[in-house]
Amino acid sequence: MHQPHFLLTAAARSLSVREIFGLSDERAFELLRETRWGRDGEPVCPECGTVEAHWFLPSRRQWRCRGCGHTFSVTSGTIFSHHKLPLQVYLGALAIYTNAAKGLSALQLSRDLDVQYKSAFVLMHKMRESLMAQRDETPLAGEVQIDGAYVGGSVRPENRAEERVDRRLAEHQDPDRRCVVALRETYPADDPQGRVGAKRTLTAILKRECQADIGVLAKRFVAPGTTISADESDAYDLLHGSYPMRRVNHQKEYRAEDGTTDNQAESYFSRFRRMQLGQHHKFGLGHLANYANEAAYREDTRRWSNGEIFYDILTKCLRTRPHRDWCGYWQGNTRRPERLAA
Repeated sequence: MHQPHFLLTAAARSLSVREIFGLSDERAFELLRETRWGRDGEPVCPECGTVEAHWFLPSRRQWRCRGCGHTFSVTSGTIFSHHKLPLQVYLGALAIYTNAAKGLSALQLSRDLDVQYKSAFVLMHKMRESLMAQRDETPLAGEVQIDGAYVGGSVRPENRAEERVDRRLAEHQDPDRRCVVALRETYPADDPQGRVGAKRTLTAILKRECQADIGVLAKRFVAPGTTISADESDAYDLLHGSYPMRRVNHQKEYRAEDGTTDNQAESYFSRFRRMQLGQHHKFGLGHLANYANEAAYREDTRRWSNGEIFYDILTKCLRTRPHRDWCGYWQGNTRRPERLAA
């Protein structure tokens, strides 16, 4: 009997946005408290790290530290600190963000929550920042597929053919063009649980797909002895001296006769392009690394229920300290350097 796709099963739906928005103030507070410190855990002072039965101030729903006297709340020291909206709004925004399989635009979230576009924009970038800050960067091992795709730098050709230039030449390329490199660790063919496809994904941003930068990236993200599968690009030629390599020539085939392929990396770019073209349309250089990592996270959690994803992202948000790039963003603090891997 044909098995339905996981996303069509009841197991994929363990969270309801309607349920989140229906939480009372007390229940929303308890949900954040339990997620941050555990059901029976004691609050931890974000200022000095003291773990004790701190004085609780019921009227303000805050604690006063027994060690340093600092007053803190359930969101202090997290990306939600100094929040101005009710806690249900932040939890609801996270639930909507979770259910968006191919990303979510800030404009759509602002309409769903009835908040300003500026508020939705910063809130979503804070979530992406937590995914970036808490991602697992331990080296990939076993079998890894690697590929790159270029983003940005799209230039409209001149109207007259004689006025057009060859965009393949370096001097005619847009300086904002960047290469997104995806490295995906795959399950072995004899996985005892029968799992197939990609296991974990790491992404990086390069100015161009070249041998020097790919070498730096592989040394950082790929464990020694790992078998790497790549396409025919000469950017991966130097890896033959450091790793067991398998290559597939896409000019002839998508999958080599011996089974070599980088289809899992291509699968990542399929979701990434849909996020780019269907939701965001354009990525700023300062935010490109976070967008690429968000797509990687969504790929890696494609077999999780929406409830699991919700609580995982919420946990990451509560473990991430406030980021200076998102403090006073709309008041002029917008000079954000891009995250280049090499």
